[in-house]
Amino acid sequence: MLNPNSAIERVKNHLAYKLGQTVIEHRHNGGGYIALFKKLYKIKKQHKKEQKIYQQIIQVFPQLKYPSLETCSDYNEALRCKFHLSYMIGEVLIKAYQNWYKGGGFKLKNNIKKANKEFQIFREILKEFKELNGETLKAIQDNKQLFLKEFPRIKNILKTHQDYQPILDNIFHNFNYFIKNFDLIEEWLLSDDFKEKYKKENHPYPSLLDPKKLNDENEKINYHNIPAELAWKMNLPLPPNYEFMWFFSHGAGAFTLGQFFYHLFKINILDYFCGGDGDIRYYKFYNKLLELKDKRNIITINDIDPSWYGNQHKRDKLFSSFQKITPILFQIRDPIELIKHAYGRKWGNNLAKTKEFDLSYQFNDIITEVEVYNYNLPNTLEGQRPQSFLWKSLIECFDKFNDCFYLDISKIRGEETIHTLNYLSNKFNLKQIKINDKEFVTKSYFKGNLYFLLPLTL
Repeated sequence: MLNPNSAIERVKNHLAYKLGQTVIEHRHNGGGYIALFKKLYKIKKQHKKEQKIYQQIIQVFPQLKYPSLETCSDYNEALRCKFHLSYMIGEVLIKAYQNWYKGGGFKLKNNIKKANKEFQIFREILKEFKELNGETLKAIQDNKQLFLKEFPRIKNILKTHQDYQPILDNIFHNFNYFIKNFDLIEEWLLSDDFKEKYKKENHPYPSLLDPKKLNDENEKINYHNIPAELAWKMNLPLPPNYEFMWFFSHGAGAFTLGQFFYHLFKINILDYFCGGDGDIRYYKFYNKLLELKDKRNIITINDIDPSWYGNQHKRDKLFSSFQKITPILFQIRDPIELIKHAYGRKWGNNLAKTKEFDLSYQFNDIITEVEVYNYNLPNTLEGQRPQSFLWKSLIECFDKFNDCFYLDISKIRGEETIHTLNYLSNKFNLKQIKINDKEFVTKSYFKGNLYFLLPLTL
């Protein structure tokens, strides 16, 4: 009896598989063609009867409908069955029957020979690359003729990079795109640029497309016609429309410096702190960098705990996508000061129940009650490391960024701020501050916990 939860059994129960298997058995066992045609006719007739009964049953008992093949645990193995000789010969027989009155029967012998040759090719590739996943196998099945046409060139790429697993994984996970854009991808994967930039150093996240061409809107394939989700899947580096990276630990004066960057220097700050898993943050950076392609932008990174990115793989993949090498501005603070700051304040809490009120409101209608503050991080250095002591880990993740300038919070206090901003203006090619900006840059910007309450509107 057929197991509806087994994709392999169901594929082998397809009409194509049963017809092809009968032809192969006939070859081995011998017998006349009339006897073979009778067998094939009986199989087709019985299959049609079984399908009719199944449709009648699920009309009365819809809960008995078979689950989709994709949900079966053996789906990947079942897709391999579609490359069995039985299935491929069966497909030829069905096609010949459908086109019988258009001369399909006359082409049958040659088409069976062709199916045999194609089977040999598929058997070779499936044997050599056992790691082919369901997505790849389906892409081959859907683009079978294109795959066969380009097989020698595809085989050459797979052989060339057989010792570089990350690019093989990238190809197999994006096989549909790989086949449909083969010429462009082939040129890139066989280039010296790819070898030097990715393969030579065994880069864990090699790009499937040439990064140099992606930023050119005149190219057929570029950032503007590739969705962020697909770009992440193909390990594409983020659009290089940023001028430098800005790293900071929390409590190191980033809010103050951010005011200067935005209001004085008119530069966009792309900050997705706690912005979701690594892939979600990538989508945000990707889309925002394209949206602001003609603007001045800086990238901020200010958290490193892998769990905040979903896992370490997602975090490291996101970090590796910043492939434009730029200067780094790293904002820091004396460790003891940092610990005092972190434990002496309430992190991120909205103290207002409503931002608008009238004179009929009571105090408790507007202001939330004071909560007892139980810090949920370990009372250790490790407890503060993900937010406050992250410079060592970040520098390790961005080890190719050699131009790193460390800025202590003491350099943006009072009159010292003016000298610091003049230095940053020269180093990062920013606007020079004006004399009438003095009051703006020398005042204190930390608002304490009232930052989470004000403004309120009467």
